Amino acid sequence: MLITSNNSPGGGTQLSDGGGGFWSELVVATPPSITTVAFTALAGIALLAALLYTTSRGRLKSPWSRRKRKHALTPRQWKSLFTSDGKPRDGGVKFLKKVRSGGIDPCIRAEVWPFLLGVYDLNSSTEEREIIRTQKRKEYEKLRRQCRRLLKRINESSKGTSETSCIEDSGSPAQDSDSSSYEDVVSARESLSSEERSPDVEDSDDPSSAVLEGDDGSGKATNTDASALNTESSDSDSSEDPEVIQASSSSEGREENDPDVPLKENISPSRTELHTNQCTGENFATWQRIIRVDAVRANSEWIPYSPSQATISDLRARRAAEAVGMKDYDHLEPCRVFHAARLVAILEAYAIYDPEIGYCQGMSDLLSPIIAVVTEDHEAFWCFVGFMRKARHNFRLDEVGIRRQLNTVSKIIKCKDSHLYRHLEKLQAEDCFFVYRMVVVLFRRELTFEQTICLWEVMWADQAAIRAGIGKSAWSRIRQRAPPTEDLLLYAIAASVLQKRKLIIEKYSSMDEILRECNSMSGQLDVWKLLDDAHNLVVNLHDKIETPF
Repeated sequence: MLITSNNSPGGGTQLSDGGGGFWSELVVATPPSITTVAFTALAGIALLAALLYTTSRGRLKSPWSRRKRKHALTPRQWKSLFTSDGKPRDGGVKFLKKVRSGGIDPCIRAEVWPFLLGVYDLNSSTEEREIIRTQKRKEYEKLRRQCRRLLKRINESSKGTSETSCIEDSGSPAQDSDSSSYEDVVSARESLSSEERSPDVEDSDDPSSAVLEGDDGSGKATNTDASALNTESSDSDSSEDPEVIQASSSSEGREENDPDVPLKENISPSRTELHTNQCTGENFATWQRIIRVDAVRANSEWIPYSPSQATISDLRARRAAEAVGMKDYDHLEPCRVFHAARLVAILEAYAIYDPEIGYCQGMSDLLSPIIAVVTEDHEAFWCFVGFMRKARHNFRLDEVGIRRQLNTVSKIIKCKDSHLYRHLEKLQAEDCFFVYRMVVVLFRRELTFEQTICLWEVMWADQAAIRAGIGKSAWSRIRQRAPPTEDLLLYAIAASVLQKRKLIIEKYSSMDEILRECNSMSGQLDVWKLLDDAHNLVVNLHDKIETPF
């Protein structure tokens, strides 16, 4: 039977036999335009449904997919995560989940970071942490006493021409023995740093050179020298310690600490000689001078995030500077003098603590956000030690850590986007050296101060989960399918490149152009979108890309 139009006076419809006039009657009954629209609409709906189904089946989503950032961990939530004896509940799983999803409220960062950075164990009680805190404070004070002794000895010996000559000759002669591969890295660093001077540096170029000429300070010692120093008397140390502790543990987030050649050249021979226990005073003096240059040049981006340090008095700032032997800082406002003094103290202490690495330009970039948040010097130092547990590989002279990380970024891009990877191959840029700066200072220059902290907190939460043995199965139980990874930073770097894929493929015909694009990302990235994309990559590629150190 067929419903057809009937032009009868009643204006209704009639049922008729299909017969041979089926299609002709249908055409007459229904206007062609309505038929076309109906069929097109149905086909479009079916196609859209198929595409959505295929997409949802094709890839899993990250913890942040289809939503904005969750609320940060609040002080009230933080307190609720502990038992009556001060132990984190459930081994810290809920705590790490919360940090991973939304970061940390700024007012409790100083309390939370020591847990993320391994200063305190996730199963420790309040009593146990207090014991650790006391022990760590004493260890830091001991390192600072060694720094002051070395500074005193070097200042005394620098009056003699022989020691002065040794220090002046430490820069280039020893570098002649470095490998050609290192020279390639040096030249690349020059190109990376050529556009990175911040406005703050322009006003401090002359003072910085004055620091170089005027400070024969301390930078590093071997274990043998350190033990020798420990046997010396410490009568005069007690009066200085309280001031140094308050004045030396905060390092400002700095935009122009460039991992480039001139300072690297000064560092490399000292590191090589360190293993033969030669010219220890020379090593310490060289690194001490570089630390002071970087500290004086540190910018003021941290000030809004540390009101207590921003309002420091001129007297206290000067006392802090004198305690670490700083000079030529009169052009700086008190809060920046105080901040620079804290940078100097902690970086010098770290150079003694980790003599294989010592000090390398770029390390102050990593320390500065920590000291802006953590006001106690000894706590900031041990947080920095925890941070450097992995980041120290970025500052090895042999560049093994950097090469491994660049290779991982390259593998992620290759697995995710073969078209982009083939274009990079054509440009001889598949080694991803254009993201070198991002790797070395962990996005410090590409993100704002607050964004940097947010990214690092999520990254630290992943690393803390791995240290605590919270594996993939535990993460699935808390409904975050992206498993914790030691290399979240590398997935984020790859994600930032993939976000620019169209521009890179269509407009860029050399690695230099891509390098300039990466160096110009500062202030243009959305950190939570970046983390979203990074976790998508972790979900889909983690099993294919194994990157253990």
